[in-house]
Amino acid sequence: MKPREYDIRYERSAVLLLALGFGLVGLDRWIISPLFPSMMKDLGLNYQDLGNIVGALGMAWGIAALVMGGISDRLGRRRVLVGSLVFFSVCSLLTGFATGLFSLLLIRVIMGITEGAFTPTAITATAEASRPHRRGLNMGIQQSTFALFGIGLGPIIATQLLLVVPSWHWIFGLLLIPGLVLAYFIFRTIRETDQLPAFESAVPAGPPATSSPPASDTSAGPTAPEAVRWLDVFRYRNIRLAILGLCGAMTCIFVLSAMVPSYLVDHLGIGTSAMGVIASGIGFGAFAGQLVVPGLSDKFGRKPVAVVALLMAMCMLTAFVLQGPVVPVLFVLLFFVAFGAMGCLGLLAGTVAVESVPPRLMAAAAGTVIGVAEIFGGGVAPSLSGFLAQNYGIEYVLYLALAGLLLCVTATSFLTETAPTRAAAPEADGVGVPAGR
Repeated sequence: MKPREYDIRYERSAVLLLALGFGLVGLDRWIISPLFPSMMKDLGLNYQDLGNIVGALGMAWGIAALVMGGISDRLGRRRVLVGSLVFFSVCSLLTGFATGLFSLLLIRVIMGITEGAFTPTAITATAEASRPHRRGLNMGIQQSTFALFGIGLGPIIATQLLLVVPSWHWIFGLLLIPGLVLAYFIFRTIRETDQLPAFESAVPAGPPATSSPPASDTSAGPTAPEAVRWLDVFRYRNIRLAILGLCGAMTCIFVLSAMVPSYLVDHLGIGTSAMGVIASGIGFGAFAGQLVVPGLSDKFGRKPVAVVALLMAMCMLTAFVLQGPVVPVLFVLLFFVAFGAMGCLGLLAGTVAVESVPPRLMAAAAGTVIGVAEIFGGGVAPSLSGFLAQNYGIEYVLYLALAGLLLCVTATSFLTETAPTRAAAPEADGVGVPAGR
């Protein structure tokens, strides 16, 4: 059979649509934070409630990502992407009808499930559509819009719309429209795996023939692909390290995204409009970081670029803790915190995860890394930050974010390099080879 020819137009269209989809995921998820000061007054909520609302969505997202990473291999990428887009857009509309804490928690849990299904599926579809030497850049582009729309433009959109619409309820309802439009274009464009050309893989093909798989591994060998198990991904050292690192990076970004708006208003005494500008620094910095950091890693290697970016983020967050209410300085500091943290988040969640396992485990690996890290960094950490803010003072949540960065840089320092132009042969460096005893 004649091999399918590579279609550069499809690569560009797929990356664009999947990037817009992930941007909408971010907007639907995070627009609640800058709206929360207004919601607190209407619904009688407090900091602990905010942490629990954000954490419940993160927990649901993580569990769904764990399950759907492999299920999308069987259901098909397009079906999962379109269905999840429609459902989480409807959940955004329903958030505007919430009347109290219980209804908010229920709606946001359902939203987390649908967004958790979209995320690993979109990452894998991006990897499959990309030429190997552009995978890092394309996956950075696809993931960067989450921060741009959700944490960058989100606070500005929310605070400015509050000036022209009757109440915060309307803002959630407006988000239904772009979700339905994007679902239509993804349905028309995205191809299934068997419709794509088979690129020469830039990721290891699995354990070398000279190594014997563990006795418990029933998935080794080309004759039993149907026996692949979810737990197989934990045999790869980079996956375990990526989970630890991502827990730390998500703790930093998600705690800051959830709590910084309230920290700026309540602790530093900054007005609502100025708060929206400062908080957007997280999103714009994260957007830039997810473009630049994975792109640089294609040239200089995944690990060294990640470590340098994380150390910079730690220095900037320390300065933010000590900084007073000076709007431009606070914006710049948050920009560079997010640049380093979110750039490495995208690198670990996408590029390193899919490059560290055989192709047959790519979707499961991406879903596992994102899912486990979401449960802790996106679920437990925001709830913990809400407890700290409510009982000890909102300024203490910044130290929790700093601890997350420390965990991330420690785990990242022990990664085995996976960049196609820098990684050694699989037999030499252990990438693609299950970890031994």
